Amino acid sequence: MFNAKGLIEACHLLIVDDSLDELRLLKTLLDAHHFRLSVAFDGLQGYQRAQTLRPDLILMDVRMPKVDGFAACRLLKADPKTHNIPVVFLSAANAPEERLTGLSIGGVDYVTKPFLAEEVLARVRIHLRLAGRPERTGDMATVADAALDPDEVLLQAGIELIRRRLGEPLTVDEIATRLGSYEKKLSALFRQRTGLTVFAFLREERLRTARQWLAETDTGVQDIAEQLGFQNAGNFATAFRERFGLTPTAYRKSVRAGHPIED
Repeated sequence: MFNAKGLIEACHLLIVDDSLDELRLLKTLLDAHHFRLSVAFDGLQGYQRAQTLRPDLILMDVRMPKVDGFAACRLLKADPKTHNIPVVFLSAANAPEERLTGLSIGGVDYVTKPFLAEEVLARVRIHLRLAGRPERTGDMATVADAALDPDEVLLQAGIELIRRRLGEPLTVDEIATRLGSYEKKLSALFRQRTGLTVFAFLREERLRTARQWLAETDTGVQDIAEQLGFQNAGNFATAFRERFGLTPTAYRKSVRAGHPIED
């Protein structure tokens, strides 16, 4: 990737964008600097090509048909073959919450359109140098190349999304959409591989997280209930007691006394 002076040499970039005009603009810019380029026209195609081509960096649009850039990034980060590839979002979706979403799900940068060519080039070079991935050898290669089947990648991406959004009132359809999938498939996948429905898995993660916070922090029961998406402290206390046999307050006291309950 780099020569003896640390200069980038013919790195392979994957551009994922459904706009032909944007693709032409980026191709002209990056061709002039001798990058090797591949393209994809939606998030799913981008994810699939990243699996096969293993580019050094991905430039990813957000608003695309079929599977958007956020869904594609979630899949990329859930797959051992692609999770280390830097993803730079390059999008007209420039609301603060969209930029924060892009960075929180694993993007290394977020550039808004219309962009300055010099800025894109500078950020590409920065993240290629930061990535600086050495050639994989031995056991590391085995781990990095360990292929998960597509359903397992989708499941892991779903689990990660749920864990990051425990406090949000998510529906199964919303979760599936954020993964570029659909409700029926995601529901069946969770039942088959976790033995739980999506909602049951979400509830279990909320309660396990609540138990950890009760044991390790001084956060109030009301605040824990609100932050983890329960309607109120009463509903939280009821759910916690049904799952663990103690109210949240009683559990915290048992931990402080050195008698934590076992799962």
